[in-house]
Amino acid sequence: MAGTDPRTIINESPMSGRQWVVIILMILLNALDGFDVLSSAFAAPGISKEWGIPRSQLGIVLSAELVGMGFGSVILGSLADKIGRKLDILICLVIMAIGMYMAHAAHGVTELTIWRLITGLGIGGMLAATNAVTAESSSKASRSLAMALYVIGYPVGGVIGGFAAQGWLLVDYDWRAVFLFGAVVTAIMIPLVVLLVPETPAFFAARRPEGAVGKINKSLRAFGKAEITELPPIPVQAAKPKVTDILSNPQLRPTTLLLAFGYMFHTLTFYYILKFAVQIVADTGFSQPLAASVLTYANIGGAVGGALFGFLLKKWDIKGPTIAMCALGIVAVAWFGMGHDTLGQWRLAGFLTMFFLNAAIVGYYAAFARGFPAYARATGTGFVLGVGRAGAAGSPIIAGFLFDALGKDQLLSVSLIMCAGAILGAVLVWIVPLRDADAVAEGKA
Repeated sequence: MAGTDPRTIINESPMSGRQWVVIILMILLNALDGFDVLSSAFAAPGISKEWGIPRSQLGIVLSAELVGMGFGSVILGSLADKIGRKLDILICLVIMAIGMYMAHAAHGVTELTIWRLITGLGIGGMLAATNAVTAESSSKASRSLAMALYVIGYPVGGVIGGFAAQGWLLVDYDWRAVFLFGAVVTAIMIPLVVLLVPETPAFFAARRPEGAVGKINKSLRAFGKAEITELPPIPVQAAKPKVTDILSNPQLRPTTLLLAFGYMFHTLTFYYILKFAVQIVADTGFSQPLAASVLTYANIGGAVGGALFGFLLKKWDIKGPTIAMCALGIVAVAWFGMGHDTLGQWRLAGFLTMFFLNAAIVGYYAAFARGFPAYARATGTGFVLGVGRAGAAGSPIIAGFLFDALGKDQLLSVSLIMCAGAILGAVLVWIVPLRDADAVAEGKA
């Protein structure tokens, strides 16, 4: 095909088996991110017991990888637009494997916090790259479904890790085994990415490296698509993938800032449950494995809610349903904060909070895919995720200090305060202007 944009070929052609293989691997990588992030939550009661630290200090440990994710999303996320999505993913996997392994061998709070911070750098960078690969390896007709499946990989990782933690790692070993397990699984993913994931045609089309047509055709052949003989001219208004572009571009700036701060506020509520649920339930008298099961059920809820919401997005627009999920998530967090007497009630409360809150996350990721053009998709997504991690990182710190200031028995008060994030996030989603950024960039919208 002469002068055909390879992005158009991917957009308009039916999905091939190889494309779905890539999507599945991106889901697995997101699941790996989900487990790596939540590994500290599963280990929290053991860490707290071994080193005798208060909730405020535990909150700092729990936030360490989230701080790293913020920097990783911006630094390594933007790197994916320069060196390629695949190479960026491999670099991030190596960083994560080293960080997880060293965390399991830590001998004190400071050492553990540093290695969790380093692990977060890899997680944040890989989130931006895998999000871009999912969007750019799927057809336009299947993109919303692919993005939804990708997003629910995150809680699925928490579910798998939760069952491993509560049924094996925390029973036969101790909290250190949780981090070691994550290191081994992370290392296993490296050769799978090398062998099965081609660089996306959209990356080569946007960057135009030497031999771009040959590299694009190699990726198109891997996806079972028709090859091209030449690329269409670069649009005059095309920009280089820098954070300054998405902030200075009058078409992208409002979307970028509103999505970034909306996501930031939402994660303030989201990570309160994910990071403190195990510790909260353990402090009510349940054993560490049983308390960990509440987080497992929460992640099951997140996976189910995300999957169902993804199918709804194939029929409905993004904004209204996302706001509705935020509102229901607020109600669920408030109910969680009322406290419960039985393990079954705690599990149900955890399930409902993540069912609704993660459904809203699916809405955000769908908005990322629509709101940023291909030439800056990883950069834009990385920036939004980086800003969003400020809320994620601040969540356990704020919650920890609230518990110390108000008292462990003030669960409802702390929960209601932490709900403010999702409320503000819903407001910003309501006012964000969402258009097809690729069409806008090409002058078609």
